[in-house]
Amino acid sequence: MEKIPYLGQTLTRWRVGQSTFLAYPEKGARLMNWNLTLGDGSVRDIVYWPELTHLDDFFKTRGGNPILFPFNARTFDQGDIHFWRAADGVRRPMPMHGFARQSDFQVTRLDATGFTAQLTPNAEIRVCYPYEFEFNVTYRFSPLGLTCEYALTNHGHEPLPWSAGHHFYFTLPWTEGTTRADYLIRIPATRRSRQDQKTGQLVLGPSLNADEPLSNPDLIDTQHTALKSNEVVFGERGRPGDIAIRIGTAKVPPPDATFVTWTLDENAPYYCVEPWMGPPNAAEHKVGLHFVKPGETEKFTVSVAVG
Repeated sequence: MEKIPYLGQTLTRWRVGQSTFLAYPEKGARLMNWNLTLGDGSVRDIVYWPELTHLDDFFKTRGGNPILFPFNARTFDQGDIHFWRAADGVRRPMPMHGFARQSDFQVTRLDATGFTAQLTPNAEIRVCYPYEFEFNVTYRFSPLGLTCEYALTNHGHEPLPWSAGHHFYFTLPWTEGTTRADYLIRIPATRRSRQDQKTGQLVLGPSLNADEPLSNPDLIDTQHTALKSNEVVFGERGRPGDIAIRIGTAKVPPPDATFVTWTLDENAPYYCVEPWMGPPNAAEHKVGLHFVKPGETEKFTVSVAVG
C-alpha cells in the first residue's frame, strides 16, 4: 500500500499478488482502476479509468466503480425526474444515482488489504435523505479479485429506505485486435425490463438468450432480474480470463436483485456490468426497495473475480 500524487490530490495504491488497485477513498469511496500483471509480464486493465487532465467533476468520470446510494439511476415522482417521495408523503430531490458518488467520505480503515470509508452527510444530503444514518463502504482486495460491502445503519426511529448498487466500468475489449462480438456474457435471468424514460416505471425488456455477445445492442440499458444464480460471467470466447461478478453469497439472490448491462456507445473502451439491489426508481414502484429497521444494519455485498 502506498500513497501517490495525482492531479494535485493524493490517491492510495495497493499491490496484492498480481493485482494493482488504485482508489480515492475520500471522494465517493471511489475505486478508480484495477489492473492485473499477466505471466508474460504484460498488464491487463480490469476496471477502466480514463486519462484525465484535471479532477473537475471527478464524480462524473466514466470509469472505476461509482457508488450508487441510496438509489440507483433515475428516480421519479409522478413522472417528474430526479425526485422521490418517502413514506411521509413529502417530495424530495434525488440526484442521478443518488449522492454517494459526489460525497466526501472519512476513511476509518486503511491497511494492506483495502479500506473502509464512511459517508459524511452535508446539508444537501439531509434535504435529499433526511434520516439519521451511517453508510460505510468496505473494499477487500485479493490477488485475483475484490469484495465490496455496503453497510447501512439506521440511527433513527423510522424505517430507512434504500436500493443501492455498483457501476463497474470494465475495460473491453481487453485483447488487441478483438471486438465486442468476440466476448460473451452469461446472465442467468428469467425476467428482463427497462425503465420508461418519461415515467420511470418498469416496462418489458428484450428477449435474450442465457449467453449473448456483448455486441448485441439489446443488452444496453437492460435490467436482468429473477436470477437463477447470483453470478454473471463474461469474457473472450475460447480464452481464459473471464470476469465473474456475484451478488452476495447465497447461490440464488433475492428475486429483485438486478444486473444492469450498459455502455455509452459501440466505440466506448468499457462495458458496464452493474450489480444492484433492485431496478431503478425502486422508491416509487417498490420493486427491490429495502428498509432498514431502527437500530439495525443491512448489508449489500458484491464480489468480482478474474478466472
